[in-house]
Amino acid sequence: MAITVNIYYSGTNGNAKRFAKEMILTGIVDDIRGEDGNIKYEYFFPMDDEETILLIDSWTDQKALDKHHDSPMMTHITKLREKYDLHMRVERYVTDINDISTKDSAFIRK
Repeated sequence: MAITVNIYYSGTNGNAKRFAKEMILTGIVDDIRGEDGNIKYEYFFPMDDEETILLIDSWTDQKALDKHHDSPMMTHITKLREKYDLHMRVERYVTDINDISTKDSAFIRK
């Protein structure tokens, strides 16, 4: 079972994109990707909203996610969110990444 958290960061004047760039340039993103249990940590930009970025953050299980939330990195991330005055909307999904039904598989082009 994997846990995926979609976090929509919204700001003004390009601040959401500046936040993501600083996360990448300071190495925080690479550090998170290197944590045990991290499956994916990636930013995307919605085409219809210039002031929002989407972070897709996936973990192998709740224990790995909890360990990440308890890490010193969260202090840095929180400070950057405040620096760029970002607001968040969060969606959380629990999936079984090994169980795609046969019917669903028919629609996946590899």
